[in-house]
Formats: sequence, structure tokens, C-alpha cells
Amino acid sequence: MKFIFILLGLLLSVAVSSASLYPCGPHSCPPNQVCRQIDSVCNCIPINDCHEVTLTFKFIGSWKDGSRNDKVYSQYDVIITNNLNRDIKNIYIGSDYTLRLRDGTSIWNVVRLPNGVLTLPSYQPSINSNAQYTFGFIIEGTQRPNLQVLSVTF
Repeated sequence: MKFIFILLGLLLSVAVSSASLYPCGPHSCPPNQVCRQIDSVCNCIPINDCHEVTLTFKFIGSWKDGSRNDKVYSQYDVIITNNLNRDIKNIYIGSDYTLRLRDGTSIWNVVRLPNGVLTLPSYQPSINSNAQYTFGFIIEGTQRPNLQVLSVTF
């Protein structure tokens, strides 16, 4: 049992330290731009010009939960597509108040850092070139959450 707590503490430490580095290490981009890092060189490009990595939402369904005061919940999958001929080594995805998870276990195949930023889990260290990766979540309500790519490392 102690081993599990130590392991969880180490994982949390790594997540917190990684969270402070998501905008291409010490570099950061102005609002409405994304940081793209290729071979240790960081460049800021407008979010609308970033067609290399895309997020596609797939609505799975919604329902009313009688055990939770008839609150409405919706499930979505998000497909990350790498449109380049290079592997994605890391990606950070930002959200706003619209990502209202049902509870702490209502998100899968992605790690939510303490600052709310989403990143790949340890068992998915990269996204191959011209490949996709899917994660999902259950939110309160029906409004599709606003997610955007903050940083990508190739």
C-alpha cells in the first residue's frame, strides 16, 4: 500500500513539473497562437493556421440521470489527428469552463494536469505520423466543451 502512495506521489510530481513546461519549455506564445516545437526549435503560429494537428469531436449520446437529481450528461470522444509525417512526442490541450466533467473518473485515455491542461497518458508516449488517438469524457449538460491545442512537440 505504501508503494502505491509513493508511486502516486511521484506521478503527481512529474505531472506538476510537466504542466509548467507545456508552452515549449521556457517559451510561450501570445493569445490565439500555438507553440510548435520541432527539433528543439519553438515557433508560435496562429491557432487557425495549425492544420498539422486537429481535434475532432464525436458526440456519443446524452441522458438524464435519475440518481443525480435528473441532471443531464453527455459523452464525447475527441480524436487527435497527426497530419504530418513526423510522430507527435507530446501534446497539451487546453479547455475552459465548458469542460464540466461529471466526476473525477469521467475522463479516459488522457491525463488532466492540476491546471486543467490535458496531455497524453504515460502508456501512450506518442502519436505516430498520419495517425489518430482517441480520448473521451462525460460532461454535465449537452454543450460541447471548448478544447484547443496549446502546444505540440514533434
